[in-house]
Amino acid sequence: MKQVYPTFILNTHEDSEHPFLVCVPDMEIFTEGADFADAIEMARDAIGLAGITLEDQGETLPLPSTQENAIGKVQSFKDDIDFSKGILTYVDVDFSEYRRKTDSKTVRRNVALPGWLNYEAERAGINVSRVLQEALIATLGLKRKM
Repeated sequence: MKQVYPTFILNTHEDSEHPFLVCVPDMEIFTEGADFADAIEMARDAIGLAGITLEDQGETLPLPSTQENAIGKVQSFKDDIDFSKGILTYVDVDFSEYRRKTDSKTVRRNVALPGWLNYEAERAGINVSRVLQEALIATLGLKRKM
C-alpha cells in the first residue's frame, strides 16, 4: 500500500551535521537530515519503518492528514521547535516495497557450480553462500545491510 504523508522540514541554519529537522505529524515522527534531500529520505525511511511496525503489531496505518489538519497537529506539539514555520512537503512511501527492501530473512536459492569448484571451495573452507551474497552486493552496487 502506498501513502503520501504531509511532512514539515525546518532548516535551522545551524552549523551542525544535521541542520534540517523533520516532523511527520500523522505518525509523531521526528528525524533530521544533512540537507533537504537527505531530510526527505530520512522521513521516508522513518515513515516506512513506523508503518511496517504498526502492520506487524496488527494496527492500522494512520491516514494522511489534510494540509490544514497537519498544520494543526504540528502546532499542537509542545516543543521548543515550531515545525509549522518549516516547509510543508509530502513524502510518499510504498509500505510493501519498503518491507521487501528491508526484509533480512534468508531465502533459499539453488545455485549450480562445477564439481571441481565446489570441491575447491569446500577444501578451502569457503562459505559459498556468503561469497555469493558479497558478489551480488558488489555487482549491484548496493550498500551492505546487516
